[in-house]
Amino acid sequence: MQNLRNLCYRIVAAAVLAAALSSPPARAANKDIVELQTQVQQLLDMVQRLQSTVDTRFGVIQHLVEVTADDANRMTTTVNALQAKIQAQSDAVNGKLDTESGQVQSLNDSVDELKTRIAKLDKTLADLQAQLQNMQNQQPGGTAPGGAPTGAPNGATGPAANAAPPLQETFQAGMRDYNSAKYDVASGEFQDVMHYYPQDDMAGDAQFYLGEIAYRQANYTEAVKDYNAVLDDFPGSHRAAAAQLRKGLALLQLNRKDQAIHELRTLIQRHPQTPEAGQARSKLNAMGVKIVAAR
Repeated sequence: MQNLRNLCYRIVAAAVLAAALSSPPARAANKDIVELQTQVQQLLDMVQRLQSTVDTRFGVIQHLVEVTADDANRMTTTVNALQAKIQAQSDAVNGKLDTESGQVQSLNDSVDELKTRIAKLDKTLADLQAQLQNMQNQQPGGTAPGGAPTGAPNGATGPAANAAPPLQETFQAGMRDYNSAKYDVASGEFQDVMHYYPQDDMAGDAQFYLGEIAYRQANYTEAVKDYNAVLDDFPGSHRAAAAQLRKGLALLQLNRKDQAIHELRTLIQRHPQTPEAGQARSKLNAMGVKIVAAR
């Protein structure tokens, strides 16, 4: 605006100078100068009014800019608060899911333990019935099982013929031979544990190590069968998570990828807080497979 005013002054000065240099009479020159001054004054008045209008509008625009900036700041604050609220809700939901996942795992463990106890109870009842039957058969005048007379000195079915090896010693011997890579010997010892003590918790451990022996010998089909036996016959075993993980890895060795993925996902669903579940997640991530809980 100052530049416009300076320009007006320059125009007036140029007009006055031109009038002074012209040759018309002095009175006519004075009249022209007066008219020129009047026009210049009018022009200056217009310039001032224009400047006032521009200043007013500029003030309005500046006010609008300030209001818009305030609105943007308030919107940013609102959005940040909303994001924080959403994050807090997300954290709460994730915490709730973790809690529910732990509860589901506890429920599954309880069900498995109940199944194991029921199986042991059934075995105990069967043993009692067998003992009762033996007592009835061994009454005076009766015959022992297998047709041998009661008390016969050379009976093949006597107690000495069916004497079971000690549980702890047999299992520990199997572990020593397993760690020494004496797999054939270890297999026999683990099978003895399962044969003579089928309802004991160590029978589940023995079954698991039979699977490990098959896996180490690259007999992955047999390993899958052994791990399945742990999951089916000893669902409450503390080896269940490891058996399912190893089963999934054995299936991968057999190029049965879809079945392996199913096993690893099921492991994550049933035992989410175990180290085996962590290994299953790492394996699925390495394969580029989305981790979705099996249903």
